[in-house]
Amino acid sequence: MPLLESLMPDTAKPRGLRALYAWMLENASGRHAWAALACFAFAEASFFPIPPDVMLLPMMVADRKNAFKLGAWCAFWSVMGGMMGYAIGHLFWETAGLWLVGMLHLPLATVEAYRHSFATHSYMILVQGLTPIPYKLVTIASGLASVPFGLFMLFSVMVRSFRFVVLEGLLVHYFGDHAKAILDKYLEAALVVFLVAVVLGFVALRYL
Repeated sequence: MPLLESLMPDTAKPRGLRALYAWMLENASGRHAWAALACFAFAEASFFPIPPDVMLLPMMVADRKNAFKLGAWCAFWSVMGGMMGYAIGHLFWETAGLWLVGMLHLPLATVEAYRHSFATHSYMILVQGLTPIPYKLVTIASGLASVPFGLFMLFSVMVRSFRFVVLEGLLVHYFGDHAKAILDKYLEAALVVFLVAVVLGFVALRYL
């Protein structure tokens, strides 16, 4: 019987998205997962298109006692990545900035609109940083608008901390069991909804 079982395919083994989700849950407290989250958060704030929430939330669910630490860790590296995005807009717009905007298919008119908005009302960084709009647009446009760097950093710390530490940290801390049950049962659907929000953010950039 054991030999027969060993020859049968392992249908219970997770595959695809669920395999990645299972890996995150198993390794949420490991050094590599925290390092990967740091890279993810840093890159997303400057050039990478997918928000770090897709990795942060499963890690928080798997390690609820460290949910706020994970949120703070993600916020810290997002702010560090935001510094790079600011530098791209402020120092390297004609080279790296234009190339990146073209690669991400971000309309120049939209970038210019954000530049003008931040140049006249820098507090809009706080508003835009909480929307599905890609955060890299906020950081690059801030640099392009020459928002005072200290003010940009203050707003970045506030908006990233509010999103990752306060909103998502509290959500998982108080509703972690329910969140895990939902993710376990509706992982694919939840990911689709999340990706739709990301896509809508890019669509808003192009048409609104």
